Amino acid sequence: MMSISFMIILTTTSTNKMTGILSYEFVLHALEAALLASISCGFIGAYIVARRMVFISGGITHASFGGIGLGYFLGINPILGAAVFSILSAFGIRIVSKQTDIREDSAIGILWSFGMAVGIIFIYLTPGYAPNLMSYLFGSILTVTPTDLAMMGILAVVTVVIFLMFYRTILFISFDEEYARSHNAPVETFNYLMLTLVALVIVINIRVAGIILVISYLTIPQSTANLFVNDLKKIIFLSTIISFSGSVAGLFISYYYNIPSGATIIFVFVLIFMIARFLQYLRNLKQRGNPIV
Repeated sequence: MMSISFMIILTTTSTNKMTGILSYEFVLHALEAALLASISCGFIGAYIVARRMVFISGGITHASFGGIGLGYFLGINPILGAAVFSILSAFGIRIVSKQTDIREDSAIGILWSFGMAVGIIFIYLTPGYAPNLMSYLFGSILTVTPTDLAMMGILAVVTVVIFLMFYRTILFISFDEEYARSHNAPVETFNYLMLTLVALVIVINIRVAGIILVISYLTIPQSTANLFVNDLKKIIFLSTIISFSGSVAGLFISYYYNIPSGATIIFVFVLIFMIARFLQYLRNLKQRGNPIV
C-alpha cells in the first residue's frame, strides 16, 4: 500500500514537472525545432549515409564557419552568410575533385581549414566586441526564434517535396550512380541539387546542434536505422523517429540538469546507437543458435 502511494506521488510529481516545462514558450519552440530538424535531417542524412558522403558533409559543416564570420563582418544575418559559403564550398569540393588532379579528401581538408580560418579572421576584424560563438559552435535549441522555425519549416517542406517528386532518381544515384547514368538520368544536375540541400540543411540546423555537432544529426540516427533496415524509405522513416525521440529526450535531460542541449542530444543519439547495436548483436547470436552468456 505504501509503495503504491509512493508510485502515485512520483507519477504526479513527474507529470507536474512535465506540464511545467511545456508551459514555457521557448521549450515549445525547441520541440518544434526538434521535429523540423528530424524531418530534414532524416531525409538528407539517409542520402548522405547511402552515398557515403559523411566526410564531405563534415567539410561543408566546418567551412560554413567562414560564412558566419563574413556575416558578422558585413553586418548581415550570419546564417545567410553561412548558407552562401556552404553552398559555394560544396560546389567547390565537387568541381576541384572532378576537374583537377586534387583528391576529394584533400579538397575537403583544404576548404574545411580555409572556412574556419576565414571565419576567425572576419570575426576578429569586426568592430567592437567579438560575438558569442558558442551557439554556432555547439548549438542552442532552447534559443531558436520564430524566424529560425520558419526557415526550418520551409526547408523541411522543400526537402520532402523534392524527395517525393524525384525519389526513384535519388534512389538510383544514391546506390548506383553508373546505373543512373546508363539510363540517361540527369546525374550531375541532381548531384548539385542534393549538395545544395545538404549545405542548406547543415546551415539551418546549426542553431539546433551547432557546427561541431550538426553532422551527428545527419549520420547517427540514420546509421542506427540502417542496423535494422536497408530500404531507403524505411531508413528515412525510422531515422526521423529516432532523431525526434532522441532530441526530445536530450532536450529534457539538458533542461533538468542545466547542461548544453546540443551536446546532450548527440549523447542520447550515441546511447541509442549503442543500445541498438547491442540488440542487433543479441539477435544475431539468437539467429545463429549460440547461447547467450
